[in-house]
Amino acid sequence: MNFRNLDLNLLKVFDAVMAERSLTRAASRLAMTQPAVSHALKRLREATGEELFVRQAFGMKPTLRAESLWPEVRNALDRLRAALDPGVYEPTREEFTFRIAMADATAALILPPLVARLESEGALANIHVLPLTTRDPRAMLEQGEADLALGYFPGAVAALKSQGDMALMRQHRLYESDYVCIMRRGHPLASSTFDLDTYCAARHLLVSFSGRPHGFVDEALASMGRSRRIVLTVNQFFTAGRIVAQSDLLTVLPVSFIEATGYEPQLAQRPLPMPLGRVHVDMLWHLRNDDRSAQRWLRARLVDAARQANLGANEATIAA
Repeated sequence: MNFRNLDLNLLKVFDAVMAERSLTRAASRLAMTQPAVSHALKRLREATGEELFVRQAFGMKPTLRAESLWPEVRNALDRLRAALDPGVYEPTREEFTFRIAMADATAALILPPLVARLESEGALANIHVLPLTTRDPRAMLEQGEADLALGYFPGAVAALKSQGDMALMRQHRLYESDYVCIMRRGHPLASSTFDLDTYCAARHLLVSFSGRPHGFVDEALASMGRSRRIVLTVNQFFTAGRIVAQSDLLTVLPVSFIEATGYEPQLAQRPLPMPLGRVHVDMLWHLRNDDRSAQRWLRARLVDAARQANLGANEATIAA
């Protein structure tokens, strides 16, 4: 390949297709037609003398050569973009709608301080909260259904870390919390012996976004050769708090989410009688939004809102 004769616009197309893994989405991102993107890839293939993508039923799969080129191309384009087009978002002058996928408890914690911050700044930002029905929101982000996803995504975060710089998503840890067992304040187990046998013999409520009949608690119990009876499965923390406050069912929630149920005064909490990892609340976004000024602006405010929300939740729990 002769670099002197290379059309550098082809590298922008290459970067967009690598990020989107779709000719249609890359064309939309670049404000080009799909045939124009396809022709640009053909020219790039001729210039490099190598195949860079393979067509599949649901998009474009990069070859190993494309995977090795992409980090260098992306870094070079990022530096050029920062030098030539800062594109600073002006929130008091530009109206912008952000789409965030998160569960009800996360929204109840983070949105109040976020809205207060936007109001104090006089920002024209609009927030559209989307329902989160999965522990892996990468498909939503890749398809452009949401700009950001907030929640507990252990599998997705582990996969992103293993992919390193080649990952199509970015991740930021907002805060961590511990899981506890929740029951109504007058529950017989609220002030009596609470060991593993007692826990397994009780009747339970499971919060499951996907509707799966078992969760990570059940996996932990299974590893110990134990199990529990799940009487009810719901998909919202608010619903879980209300039902548990008015029944003898037990459920497991992150400490930081208890206040968000709206039933904290009616609930008691006990430490779980088996080891369970901490819950990590992460923010995920597609790399197409990584360097966009408006997206960076919102992410910074979400980080601040999460810090305030987690502090408030911990203080409320300590006071209780």
